[in-house]
Amino acid sequence: MRETPMPTPEGNPAGKSDAEWRAHLTPEQYAICRCSATERAFTGKYWDHKADGVYTCIACGTPLFLSDAKYDSGSGWPSYFEPVSPSAVTEHVDESHGMRRVEIRCASCDSHLGHVFPDGPPPTGLRYCINSAALDFHPVAEVGGG
Repeated sequence: MRETPMPTPEGNPAGKSDAEWRAHLTPEQYAICRCSATERAFTGKYWDHKADGVYTCIACGTPLFLSDAKYDSGSGWPSYFEPVSPSAVTEHVDESHGMRRVEIRCASCDSHLGHVFPDGPPPTGLRYCINSAALDFHPVAEVGGG
C-alpha cells in the first residue's frame, strides 16, 4: 500500500483536499481510492454480485462498468472485460511490489480502482480487476432501464 495519498489538486481533477477525501470516504475506501491499497480477494461486496445495472466510482459517481461486461474471473475481485467507455478510466504503469502492471484509475477524480490484465474473455481479451470498495452499484431500475 502506498503510504502517502495521491497528489492533489493537480493530480486530482475533482479538486478535493486530502482532508475532504478522508471526510467523504470510509477508511477502507480512502486507503484504496486515494492510496492505491487493495482489498483481500473474495471479501468485497461486488466480487460475486450478479444484478443488472451500472457500477460507478464510489468517490465521484462517474459510471465505470456495466453489469453486461462483468464476468467471474475466479480472481476474487469484480472483473469486467471493458469499461462503460474508453474515456471512463485512465491507465498508468504500476511497478510496485516487484512487478509491472497497468493500474486503472477513474478518469474523473483520479481514484485508484484496480488493474487491467491481458487475460480476459472475448471480445476484448482484457480483465479489469477492480476493488469492490472503489465501486457503488445502481440497479437497472435506478438508471432508467426497468
